[in-house]
Amino acid sequence: MVLVSPRNPLNIGAAARAMANFGFSRLAVVAPYAPHWREARSAIGAPYLLQNAKETESLGEAIADCTLVFGTGTLTHRKPEQEVISLPFLPARVRQELAQGGRIALVFGPEKHGLTRDDLSWCHALVEIPTDQHQPSMNLGQAVAVCLYELATRAFPDSETAGTAPQCGSGPPVPASRILDTLGDLIQQVMIAADYSPGAMQSANRHDLRLLLRRLHLSATDTRRALGLFRRILWRLERAKHPGP
Repeated sequence: MVLVSPRNPLNIGAAARAMANFGFSRLAVVAPYAPHWREARSAIGAPYLLQNAKETESLGEAIADCTLVFGTGTLTHRKPEQEVISLPFLPARVRQELAQGGRIALVFGPEKHGLTRDDLSWCHALVEIPTDQHQPSMNLGQAVAVCLYELATRAFPDSETAGTAPQCGSGPPVPASRILDTLGDLIQQVMIAADYSPGAMQSANRHDLRLLLRRLHLSATDTRRALGLFRRILWRLERAKHPGP
């Protein structure tokens, strides 16, 4: 579970309590607003989760080792740029990924506005919790609890604990998020070397590349090949600009 820029420590504690309720134990908190969030009194029965939680400055760092990342949110006032999955369909995707030996992150945004467009560019898909159209938003702790209940009861119905993954299958390995980001950075270097777009477009290009690489669902082998290809292209471009004697 990844909480991005949460403001209220009580909500962080409530999320940790929900994790303990359903047998989940890995929590990451990205750029928390309050410095003393690990002391939240609302983490009843789960203070160890707060003490052992990973704190990072960026979402990219929090999900670096994950092979499949789900952002959460409502479609109200939002035009998604990635696949949208209704919560009831999430457990099947989770079981499939875990059976292939993957590692999954479920990402929640801050209380005031949820995940931003930039936050979602790090995600393979957006999970929508079905709610009444007159009140689509949910409290952070409640949203975590609803999602984890679905996973605990439908993704791991035969496991002794919700956090027990199915045995690994024979599906092709997929790259971790940090590898996709390495490829994205390399492609952007090639774009810069080729004068693909003005410097002012670099931030937008990074955003688009993160989305594109996650939508492609590359295998680990294809990602390695792409890295080799773009490294060779970059070398050729730089050599053309600075030919030797």
